[in-house]
Amino acid sequence: MKEQSIRQETGGDKLFSFGIIILSCLILVAVLYPLIYVVSASLSSPSALMSGRVWLLPVEPGLQGYKAVIEHKDVWTGYANSIFYTAVGTCINVILTLAAAYPLSRKDLSGRKFILLMFTFTMIFSGGMIPTYLLVKDLGLLNTRWALLIPNALSVFNVIVAMSFFRSNIPDELLESAKIDGCGNFRFMWSVVLPVSGAIVAVITLFYAVDHWNSFFDALLYLSDKNKYPLQIFLREILLLNTSDNLTLNVADQNQRLYLNELLKYSLIIFASLPLIIMYPFVQKHFVKGVMIGSLKG
Repeated sequence: MKEQSIRQETGGDKLFSFGIIILSCLILVAVLYPLIYVVSASLSSPSALMSGRVWLLPVEPGLQGYKAVIEHKDVWTGYANSIFYTAVGTCINVILTLAAAYPLSRKDLSGRKFILLMFTFTMIFSGGMIPTYLLVKDLGLLNTRWALLIPNALSVFNVIVAMSFFRSNIPDELLESAKIDGCGNFRFMWSVVLPVSGAIVAVITLFYAVDHWNSFFDALLYLSDKNKYPLQIFLREILLLNTSDNLTLNVADQNQRLYLNELLKYSLIIFASLPLIIMYPFVQKHFVKGVMIGSLKG
């Protein structure tokens, strides 16, 4: 039998491990407490929230804030618009990203280095906000839904991540074997590459979906029609501009209206976060794998 030497932990190792555990617990508390507080605040009564009695668990639990949010039509308009922008925008993003990433991962692509250089150049230098606005205006996209979909149709960062994934997981021999059997490039991409790339597709889908769902600045710049506003614009108005009086017109007492406005901030945050919270568990198993594989080789 071979002797196995087992290294005993020294006092310094134990102290280091203990410090890591303490630091991890502090980071966990710092990240988790704001989430718990927002949920608790959204379920508490307006008077308990305004008096500062909510700090961890709900006080005088109720659904008054959620009821006020659900009953207002502008919130549902924003919700429907956000779902549209996220669904359509993510489909456009994923299709263009895969269409760019796979050819750039192939060594036999003519001009690959120059194209990749041009892509990377846009990550460092850009025209800026005003030239971008003028371009959107000249294209006739102002106050249209396409203004939130076309300018951000491709992320070079996600292209590079996907390209690295393809380099690591699609060997050249597989393509050569497929060509011998008469498989063309498009057929190979559809029948071979995509079925084995579920991890990276899930990752970039989540990246794009989160970006679209949380985006509000482009809508602020390009949209003037309230019926096209995403949900985040209404959330911004309530959180920053305190313009939620129209949500509480049925409340006669001024103090109660003020209390309910404060409660609405937390209720709408939870309401707006639900789709991403629901979607994440379905892609979580692919998330770490896709990011790590896509970032190992460049």
